[in-house]
Amino acid sequence: MSIDQQSTLTPAPPAGKPVRGRIKCIVWDLDNTLWDGVLLEDEAVTLRPWVVERIKRLDEMGILQSVASKNDRAVAMAKLREFGLDEILLYPQINWNAKSSSIQLIAKALNLGLDAFAFVDDQEFERAEVNHVLPALTCVDILELDEALERPDFRPRFLTDESAQRREMYRGQIARDELEEEFVGTNDEFLASLEMCFTLERAKRQDLQRAEELTVRTNQLNSTGHTYSYDELDAVRESPDHLLLVASLTDKLGSYGKIGLALVDKGEKVWKLRMMLMSCRVMSRGVGMVMLNHIMTLAKEAGVALHADFVETGRNRMMQITYAFAGFREVSRDGNLVVLGADLDALQEPPPYVRLEILT
Repeated sequence: MSIDQQSTLTPAPPAGKPVRGRIKCIVWDLDNTLWDGVLLEDEAVTLRPWVVERIKRLDEMGILQSVASKNDRAVAMAKLREFGLDEILLYPQINWNAKSSSIQLIAKALNLGLDAFAFVDDQEFERAEVNHVLPALTCVDILELDEALERPDFRPRFLTDESAQRREMYRGQIARDELEEEFVGTNDEFLASLEMCFTLERAKRQDLQRAEELTVRTNQLNSTGHTYSYDELDAVRESPDHLLLVASLTDKLGSYGKIGLALVDKGEKVWKLRMMLMSCRVMSRGVGMVMLNHIMTLAKEAGVALHADFVETGRNRMMQITYAFAGFREVSRDGNLVVLGADLDALQEPPPYVRLEILT
């Protein structure tokens, strides 16, 4: 049975309805938010234990966290280290700039869309400034924090093993960025120095929670923008007419976790790549092409043509470029759905800087 017949695509939520797990990063103010008092008036500010408890719980849930505060950076960072919170808060922006500007820098560093952010502050003026400049972002009064955290958009459906590791994975990326800044040589030489290993395997039941999470969280490198539920993925995982692949990546600095997913409808004459996505964290690693080349190789070995669905979402141009570089060309169009065809006689060699491991 094809996916079209099964109608397994999850429909978009009605307008105005919160998208479950939409919030991927919470940005905190400091004065009278994270702690009681104003740091530059009294360095003996008192940490709010109930806020810290929420921060640690959010960290376990895989929601990233940062800071946008108008303060003296050295003094504020020293206080965060004293409270043992500096490792949790990624790319803290502590300066005298508009907080909307600080949040934009955090979003760029984390490579996340602004609609995935929430900003918590005690000052109505600061929330209004952020909301005016960044209307896609969710602003929260610190006094209404608990009420906000109960909303679906703040609550991922699943807590996977990778949820609790997400912050450390981003910290690993910070270390890679610093290494890249200091590296002398070409980009390919830098990538080779990372000693990357890209692993592909058929999805197992224990992978499905993370697989669903990937379809919900990934926007820029998602070929169709569609999301799939756990049950939908489980149905196609067990189907002989489909191929559901998950991808993982490691390098000498640690694991990126499970970062890719592909779903293929295996027809008798034509295989259809219904969905392919890669985590934005590996956008600059060139591994999307490795996954695509593997699927193209499987199709060629099976003696079938390979088509791929592509729906332009406004944020997934990088995936469109990946298809183009792999030799896919438009064969038909129906509204915003474009069907691309692969030239299986023009398979490219995998990049030399990554080792591919296929698990059976």
